[in-house]
Amino acid sequence: MTVPHPERVDEPDTPFRVPARTASPWHGQGPVVAMVALGGVLGATARYGAAQLWPAQTGGFPWTTFWVNVVGCAVIGVFMVVITDVWAAHRLVRPFFGTGVLGGFTTFSTYAVDIQKLVDAGHPGTGLAYLAATLCAALAAVWLTVTAARRALAWRQR
Repeated sequence: MTVPHPERVDEPDTPFRVPARTASPWHGQGPVVAMVALGGVLGATARYGAAQLWPAQTGGFPWTTFWVNVVGCAVIGVFMVVITDVWAAHRLVRPFFGTGVLGGFTTFSTYAVDIQKLVDAGHPGTGLAYLAATLCAALAAVWLTVTAARRALAWRQR
């Protein structure tokens, strides 16, 4: 005789067996996803606020998005030094602040849309300048803040 569900067999001499529970795929990652989402809301709200305070002029250089991305990259540089060299952070700090807040604050999508709008409006030179300036300034901001933070830590430890 075959048993339709071999993992749940009722035999007269053995107690009823309950199948082992498989963990939900979200069990271990649920808190991480929640922290990224919460941080993302905060970061995106801050970026939206910056765009409302300093709106970009049509056809002009998108200074607000430029500075949001540069400042966000600078903060990422300091944050990474702090959580790797100084502080043994809780496992949810990096997803909340690094991925969530700073990922929501900085914006590749708005950067790309701004470039497209500049090109479509007949300002390809400004679009190209914005493309290059943002890339260079963001990378420089990360490098400078990582270097400065590490030097400050080394000076402090003397």
